[in-house]
Amino acid sequence: MSFGTDHQNDALADWLRIRSEISWPSWSDEHPVAEPPTFDGFRDFFTATRSGRDVEGTARVLTALDRALADAEQGAPLTFSLMANWQRIVLGRSSIAFRTMPAFAKGGRERYGLALDTHAKFEHCLAESIRPDLPLPSRAARTYLDVLFFHPFDDGNARAAMLALAFVLAREGVSLDLDQVYPLQVTRWADDAEGAADLAVLLGILISTAERRLSNGSQS
Repeated sequence: MSFGTDHQNDALADWLRIRSEISWPSWSDEHPVAEPPTFDGFRDFFTATRSGRDVEGTARVLTALDRALADAEQGAPLTFSLMANWQRIVLGRSSIAFRTMPAFAKGGRERYGLALDTHAKFEHCLAESIRPDLPLPSRAARTYLDVLFFHPFDDGNARAAMLALAFVLAREGVSLDLDQVYPLQVTRWADDAEGAADLAVLLGILISTAERRLSNGSQS
């Protein structure tokens, strides 16, 4: 059983169809940083992209980022409940639930369907953010896209996806600088397997660059 009566293509179904078929890249030289991150490009990114038009909303998302990074430091598993805690802060609401209707994005060009098992499938995908079958860049990219295309909240899903990405990286001791976060914020399409793999490649490059910066800084 599904919800909604329109016949527009289901972008979530497209994503779930290609998700396990994507040629996610491997990274043999991946070396997570042992020390806590010393810079936070996600904070700078939210400030630079939102503060000029939504001061209060920016303050809320930065508070949610603090919460997400604290959860990452504690090694918390990524779940919808954890993300809902962040989203309550982001949206300034007392409670947040999984969406109850089909969702739309990109001016209505993508529709994300809803079925009885959509929430359960989302939880399963989030749990895969720590599975060792893929290196960190691919897992982080996949989690980011999972949030975008499941579109679990009725508002603020782009912010939720960035928070989830920051969490997955921080949980393994990786942080990005502002100039590294900006390239991640481009339009992503649910049926674009090559684009998903390219995002993982980009994250691998950025992570390696961040590690070199941190290593060079500690040696100076």
